[in-house]
Amino acid sequence: MNHQSQHLSAAQYAPILHRFRRQSPLVHCMTNDVVQNFTANVLLALNASPAMVIDAEEAAQFSGFADALLINVGTLTAERQQAMQAAITAARQAGTPWTLDPVAVGALTLRTTFCQQLLTQQPAVIRGNASEILALAQQTSGGRGVDSLHQADAALEAACQLARDYQTLVIVTGEVDYATDGQRTFAIHGGSR
Repeated sequence: MNHQSQHLSAAQYAPILHRFRRQSPLVHCMTNDVVQNFTANVLLALNASPAMVIDAEEAAQFSGFADALLINVGTLTAERQQAMQAAITAARQAGTPWTLDPVAVGALTLRTTFCQQLLTQQPAVIRGNASEILALAQQTSGGRGVDSLHQADAALEAACQLARDYQTLVIVTGEVDYATDGQRTFAIHGGSR
């Protein structure tokens, strides 16, 4: 498959960022312990309101009125699995978009199985490194934990297929990030290894 990617300039991002800041969304972050503070600070810097609600009952209630939900499986446990599932169910019922960050999928069985199951629940966005995206698409056994064994462009075909199969936006991170809806692909420069 030939991937034609469009390159976006910083000026093209400005209206999107302005709209995001003006909306000031309430973002329910069920993210791993390692990045909670960083995630909260980035969202605060963007004029969003982050909340880290992790109890299953509260997570379901909170997702019902949040503007967005982030599911990051970096420090997944059986208890968190239940809470994440409850939050996703409530978010879907409320029409709240949610993002799947499949941290270390492919390297570990529990999270790989869980994330495979979550694909059927219509994430608005899937965001991962090349190895995670390839593993989620069942094209490799995964990376080395959170480290990718592949360059981002190596996962473009898998990303496009995931996007088409699950009608979602897939973002592959790397030195150049790629975003695809399965039909169009955008290259975003300025990423990191």
